[in-house]
Amino acid sequence: MMQQNTLKAPVCSYTQRYPELAGKVVFVTGAGSGIGLAMAKAFAANAAHLVLLDINGQALEQARKELEQQHSGIQVETIAASITDEHAVEAAMARTVERFGRIDVVLNNAGIAMNRPTLELSAADWRQAININLNGVFYCAQAAARRMVDQGGGVILNTASMYGLTAAPQRAAYCASKAAVVMLTKVLAIEWAQSNIRVNAIAPGYVQTALIDKLVSEGRMDLDALTARTPSGRLAQPEEIAGVALFLAADGAAFINGQALVVDGGWTAYGYI
Repeated sequence: MMQQNTLKAPVCSYTQRYPELAGKVVFVTGAGSGIGLAMAKAFAANAAHLVLLDINGQALEQARKELEQQHSGIQVETIAASITDEHAVEAAMARTVERFGRIDVVLNNAGIAMNRPTLELSAADWRQAININLNGVFYCAQAAARRMVDQGGGVILNTASMYGLTAAPQRAAYCASKAAVVMLTKVLAIEWAQSNIRVNAIAPGYVQTALIDKLVSEGRMDLDALTARTPSGRLAQPEEIAGVALFLAADGAAFINGQALVVDGGWTAYGYI
């Protein structure tokens, strides 16, 4: 095991500017908190129009108020729904087009952790992880792409995980679901490229979010061990993942398609334990 670093996260701000994203219609799932909210803020700072979807309606309302206070004139639509309900997803996409006329970028971010010893993993836990982490991504991507084909293109970014590319114990359902997201991303990318739709995945390592805080407080994760194992010596900040999403949605990434971009501080590169 490496010695623990004392590196601190940089002070993150939404300073990246992509003028081509101004006026784009960006649909974000899991937008009420964590990485999804950070993504919403990053695109708002670039003058995009936002549609925020989350199962937590109260969190969505707070997010909307915060975004409108920070960005004068911003247009934000909120939809309280579950991505596991394909009919609700279809209705959300239809509502987006009804208000804004199109869907330019989909940030398929909603997901859950599932950290259980495999012998104790219930069928219900397995189904929940697959339903949210994989099925929901598929429903949103498919519903959006049907509109993107008609409008001449778009960008879909799926939040996978470094654990979709490398394994870890007690995460059978999580690793399986995220690995499936990576492969789904590749299939959709090659299938929809002829319609000018780019599909990529972002594969974060450990990110300092309320979800991680909860797992640490429950004794299901060791924060000191995580930072010691990460070559960069710290966890990522949500804003850093959002910055990757901005880049992949912008014109500079026009020839990046079907990829899973790992953002893990060197975790998967470091093979020695």
